[in-house]
Amino acid sequence: MEDNEKTERSQDVKGVLLLAFGGADSLEDVAPFVSNVLRGRPVPPEFLDEIRERYRQIGGSSPLLSITKKQAEALEALLAKDGRRYKVFVGMLNWHPFIKDAILEMKEEGIKEAVAVIMAPHATEASTGGYRRAVREALGETGGVPKIEFAGEWHTHPLFIEAVVEKMREALKAFDSPKDAHMIFTAHSLPKALLVNDPYVRKIHETVREITDRINFEYRIAFQSKGRGDGWLGPEVEEIIIEASALAKEGVLVVPVGFVADHVETLYDIDILYKEKAESMNLRFARSPSLNDSPKFIEMLADVVRSGKRIPA
Repeated sequence: MEDNEKTERSQDVKGVLLLAFGGADSLEDVAPFVSNVLRGRPVPPEFLDEIRERYRQIGGSSPLLSITKKQAEALEALLAKDGRRYKVFVGMLNWHPFIKDAILEMKEEGIKEAVAVIMAPHATEASTGGYRRAVREALGETGGVPKIEFAGEWHTHPLFIEAVVEKMREALKAFDSPKDAHMIFTAHSLPKALLVNDPYVRKIHETVREITDRINFEYRIAFQSKGRGDGWLGPEVEEIIIEASALAKEGVLVVPVGFVADHVETLYDIDILYKEKAESMNLRFARSPSLNDSPKFIEMLADVVRSGKRIPA
């Protein structure tokens, strides 16, 4: 009887799966984490040392999992107001808890249907196709249970745009003359070879266009955190910082529009590396805070989950 009651209760619950990149939990985890990211390809020792040093400078671990869990908790609480029950799970592409573990947990809890949300605003095959492949592989192991569909696009969702603008206005207070701040919108660089007929760059421009309709200062779009070798999307953030100095700007405001939570790419690449570059050129530096679990962003996630716009897994 208890099993029947559990099944009946679980049928009333809709699953939500937040998908994020993952990050090392400790300095010891850096090597296996990087191996996962590179899918087992050889990792030069000097490259591992470099990554460990980045993690050491941000405190020894990535906060991405704890932030994503906070987002999940806030989203579940907001969705609970709908009357229909939701349970929000977290799955990471490259570290624990892995996507397959989250999907197995949903199946074990009797979840029959779920919507997956990739926690990256500019989702395309080139940028986030790995999440979709990981979900399909996991469903192959669970017999297709639960039925999972992906949420629709949200890179121009009004609440997402409002959440970013809210954080930007907060950061602009660091400048004596906000209009004299060179705004740099950043997203993760990708190999150009992957971007043929891929809408990644177009989506970034669409997001920035919506933002600058609301807060229209001089700006540039740049790309960060590229891998080794040539052929990566540019311009790089350092180039635009040099440009700001040449234009005699008061400083730069970096807006990580391609990221929704703090991790090594914001806490090291922006807050340490780019800040040092700007200050070495006598520029004031500010960074728009990440959205993390800001209320407007959580409202947006709830709206995306409720929406009927779905993409099959």
